[in-house]
Amino acid sequence: MSVEVVSLGCRMNLAESEHMRALLAGERDMVVINSCAVTAEALRQTRQAIRKARRARPDARLMVTGCAVEVERDAIAALDVDGLIANADKLDARAWNVPPAPVVPMPSGQHTRAFVAVQNGCDHACTFCIIPAGRGPSRSRSIADVVNEVRAHADVGVGEVVLTAVDLTGWNRDEQRLGDLVAAILRDVPALPRLRLSSMDGVEIDPLLREIIASEQRVMPHLHLSLQHGADLILKRMKRRHLRADAVNLVADLKARRPDIAVGADLIAGFPTEDDAAHADNLSIIDELQIVHGHIFPYSARHGTPAARMPQLPRPLISARAAQLREAVATSRARWLEGLIGHPQTVLAERDGTGHAENFARIALPAGSTPGQMLTITPTRITEGLLS
Repeated sequence: MSVEVVSLGCRMNLAESEHMRALLAGERDMVVINSCAVTAEALRQTRQAIRKARRARPDARLMVTGCAVEVERDAIAALDVDGLIANADKLDARAWNVPPAPVVPMPSGQHTRAFVAVQNGCDHACTFCIIPAGRGPSRSRSIADVVNEVRAHADVGVGEVVLTAVDLTGWNRDEQRLGDLVAAILRDVPALPRLRLSSMDGVEIDPLLREIIASEQRVMPHLHLSLQHGADLILKRMKRRHLRADAVNLVADLKARRPDIAVGADLIAGFPTEDDAAHADNLSIIDELQIVHGHIFPYSARHGTPAARMPQLPRPLISARAAQLREAVATSRARWLEGLIGHPQTVLAERDGTGHAENFARIALPAGSTPGQMLTITPTRITEGLLS
């Protein structure tokens, strides 16, 4: 059997998993778990994936890489695995003892959307986050390397490229900012229909990027913010670089210039010291920003982080607050989807009979739709959160 790569966690891992598949294409009977450690739940899923892979393919060579290898090395090594690959070395042929291969994988043409990693690591010190320990310091790929990879995907007909990173707005190369990188992609890859940006730190969006998001039609109207909380005191205790007003002003400005932009955000429930008022601020920012793509994370103490030493909230309270945040996002999303009914949407067809509109709304497609097609769909109803 050929190599199997199981990707857990973030879009960055998805992009790296595609590189590993290309790098290890000549290997036989190998399973690679590309792990995640961002939360205790992510670690549980990593251990579960390792055990499942061993049961499914008991004779395969089982290797583990990713963030869990860095932050829980002894615990992962104690499982029934054949080897660990350092996160920083996962794309290095020497670490796998295979012949060198191009850093950019040859696109297979089997995907309608491609994830392109442009940056790795993080230089920030958010008090809750273990990722710098798993990813190391920030480093950015060159514009030329990124453009070449995006062009390779566009040349085989990929309809949408998603730029991903550990700290996307932390991309910085030769005194250039993310806006310069995005402008170069749009200029040098005219055949690319759609460019989407993954999660960003709103306060670090540079002026050129802000203008591109507001005005460039090939950049999707989908802004996902690494927001984390809606209360200023909690943001300060998290050591975030923004306050609530920064996010409110950014979204108001972009929506004024591009009204169809859909807002997503990461929010943490139950951060240490979060009182009822802070939780209320966290709830209220969902409506204030009209968040319709919400990623809600119950706070999970990560050993070695400053937040783990702060006064902790009871787990049942954290779970209850996370459920309230999810309900608020679901209400906001349902209202938004209702507003899309009767309005034509440009949809990129995928392989499961659905596709994503430019604003990342998921839409059911007519029978017989071909993956990779760009279709214009006018939704008439909502069924279980899916427009059709």
